[in-house]
Amino acid sequence: MTEINLNIGAGNDIKDGFINHDIVRLPGISIVHDLNQYPWPWKANSINKIEIMDVLEHLDDFVLAMEEIYRILKPKGIVRMRVPYWNHSCAYIDPTHKRGFHEQTFDFFDIKSKIYSQRGYYTKARFLVISKSLVLTPGYPYIGIPFVGSINIKSKITRRVVGWIGNHIGNIISDIQVEMKKS
Repeated sequence: MTEINLNIGAGNDIKDGFINHDIVRLPGISIVHDLNQYPWPWKANSINKIEIMDVLEHLDDFVLAMEEIYRILKPKGIVRMRVPYWNHSCAYIDPTHKRGFHEQTFDFFDIKSKIYSQRGYYTKARFLVISKSLVLTPGYPYIGIPFVGSINIKSKITRRVVGWIGNHIGNIISDIQVEMKKS
């Protein structure tokens, strides 16, 4: 059986071994589709792996988008996502962004989280969070700090501390990266 990998919202980041999608026809894009139009053009349970980086913040209905990701992923399929943090200027600089995200947003879809146990009725999408990281980009977008790129905070305890700080002081956390498995 052929494994199908999907790079949703690829833009100029064309990935070998993936079907590359975007809303506009660009070089390397094989499927053009507006993700605000449902259903998405992939069959249920047909995709092995999805990469969806810097896309979800552009969509009208985040919960419905997560349900589409769930629908098209094969059982135990993997989705890797990156979204802007709610308390960073980059969440709002782009006029096409419709929302920012909190470090607990994806817990609403994680069947092992306390939030899901309390509010799982919000959605039909059921995942297990494999990994979550907060991305720090010191100085961005105002100044560049030499030899310092992005810093990924993966440890649960450190994420809690940095998350607490990032909720009180803006422009600390720029993005959230999450990897989830369809349950």
